[in-house]
Amino acid sequence: MVVTPELLSFFPLLKLLPASSLLALVQASTVEKFARRAVVLNAGQHEHNVCFLFEGRLQGVDFTVDGREVGLFFVEPGDVCGEIALFDRGVQPEYIIVLSPAVVVWVPLENLRAAMLECPPLVSNLGMRLAQRIRQLTLQRSLLGMPNIAQRVCCQLWLLVEEHEKAHMKEGVIKNPPTHMEIAIMLNLSRETVTRVFQTLQQQDVVRRDGASRLQLPSLSLLKAYADGSREL
Repeated sequence: MVVTPELLSFFPLLKLLPASSLLALVQASTVEKFARRAVVLNAGQHEHNVCFLFEGRLQGVDFTVDGREVGLFFVEPGDVCGEIALFDRGVQPEYIIVLSPAVVVWVPLENLRAAMLECPPLVSNLGMRLAQRIRQLTLQRSLLGMPNIAQRVCCQLWLLVEEHEKAHMKEGVIKNPPTHMEIAIMLNLSRETVTRVFQTLQQQDVVRRDGASRLQLPSLSLLKAYADGSREL
């Protein structure tokens, strides 16, 4: 795959750049394919590229002091990771690993930083993204302190529901839901524990599997009640 202006325009963030800046990035950017479980960005290292995901799925992960993997966030097609170094040129804070075979577009950090400083809308967008990421990570950490395991799992599912569906509080759907193992990593649980909670949720008709790519949520109000503890599973 060759990097073109059309390819870079696939990414909402880069669409904000003027045509001249986009063309300059085209000449410096590259494409790379990754297999499942490959490491795309390494924690503690100075990375020289910003990662834009074209295909597949990535996850930000860290490790506890005793070596256990903890999932932090997901990266979907069209999204970006490694962007924090645009502001401070610091080291990458977490590992980014591949959950499903991925195609990544590498945009050199310094080239993108120069383009960013000439484009205020891009700076604003990046700031909003980082603020959202901080809020998301704060919520994710708060889940780890919940003593009720079922409530912890329900909270994780609730965080994955789209905001516009939460507003209506009727039916919902989680597209490309994480596997039981991925949820377990995010909540510091065993896969078997997450599977048991899901079996109970299915019996209560809180969740319904719709193939591998969709998780139906027949009653968002019921899921929220389990998540906020007003109702016990």
